[in-house]
Amino acid sequence: MTARLFQFIGSPYCAKVRKILDFKGIDFEVVEVDYLERKELLAATNQLTVPALTLENGETIVDSARIASRLEELFPEPTILPSRWRGMHRVLAGYIDTELAEVLFRWNIPDKAAHWREHGRDREALWRFIRERKYGAGFIDRMIEERPANLALAVEALTPFEEAIGDNSFLFGRIGLADFALYGQLYYFAFTGELKIPTEFTNLRAYFSRINRISSRVEPE
Repeated sequence: MTARLFQFIGSPYCAKVRKILDFKGIDFEVVEVDYLERKELLAATNQLTVPALTLENGETIVDSARIASRLEELFPEPTILPSRWRGMHRVLAGYIDTELAEVLFRWNIPDKAAHWREHGRDREALWRFIRERKYGAGFIDRMIEERPANLALAVEALTPFEEAIGDNSFLFGRIGLADFALYGQLYYFAFTGELKIPTEFTNLRAYFSRINRISSRVEPE
């Protein structure tokens, strides 16, 4: 049985897990979960959130950080935790998945709203309900109105990463967990099919494309 990744296409955490699987050369099938109909996801994981990964041995792991740790245990090579920078990768990945994620999430709201609207007003309504239950009534429309300001905050938050990458291929010289976390968050700027990373971020645009090319798929002869 091939590993199965349950995902939403717009999720940065699912993008992070996809690239870790690709990097480690693990063959997997993507299961795009319907936002309204989640019976298969519930049956496999006993929960309603993604990412969730079911391995060939039948084991199911949920949450991108737990998935990354378990994959590193089961498939240690190639490693996502280079020995010299192991601690830094964990610390920075934690920051990226929380603090940076919150900033980019707010900028991305208009694209997410348009995405779910294209898939049906009922899906958009449920997505809005879930977000506004957490952030308060009117949050979605407020984020749409404040997109220019949120883009400015996103640029401010991403500038240290643009500077850190510079001429380097990856954050600490060798690819690792923090790079996959950052790739996942940058995926916010790409999931629509158009790369929206600000053009002034030439290093981040090249960095995203470099990681995006990693694949476990066998190329046709």
